[in-house]
Amino acid sequence: MTAAERRAQILAIAAREFAIGGLHGTSTETIARRAEITQAYVFRLFGSKKKLFIQVVTEAFDRLIDRMREAAGDRTGIEALAEMGRTYDGLLADRTALLLQLQGFAAASDDEVREAVRDCFSRMWDTVSERSGLDPVTVKSFLAFGMLLNNGAALQAREADEPWAHGVGTRIQPGLFEHITSETNR
Repeated sequence: MTAAERRAQILAIAAREFAIGGLHGTSTETIARRAEITQAYVFRLFGSKKKLFIQVVTEAFDRLIDRMREAAGDRTGIEALAEMGRTYDGLLADRTALLLQLQGFAAASDDEVREAVRDCFSRMWDTVSERSGLDPVTVKSFLAFGMLLNNGAALQAREADEPWAHGVGTRIQPGLFEHITSETNR
């Protein structure tokens, strides 16, 4: 295996492990054992467990942001939001990426993690704002619904036959954001 292939393998294994155990509940020993390498090699490549965690969380956000940017394409306004929303809904099926995002927020009591996740969230905000061209209240509402979808996906709400789960799973229609973008909300 080349160094680049080994690095990619470790990142994939670390992503799965950190998604489940988070920063503090995942050991580099487990990651190394699954990759069939030494723990020292993990540290040599990434410096520390926290740096490895930050890298996999950042990469998960980067993939999400890139896909949302691609989904919007040349669209603006509500049409851009609708395409980003449809894409995001599909991305929630990647449980590892979803849980990494949530683990990043959960570990934000650490200054370095918080700064990295803030940067990721800032880039996500900027992508939605710049692609849609919409006001901050609308961007905030869109991202707030995204966070609700994260929680529903993490709880696997689609598998629960309960009123709250049906409510969380209800599709958001673009008309909602048209109401939010009205002059009364600016």
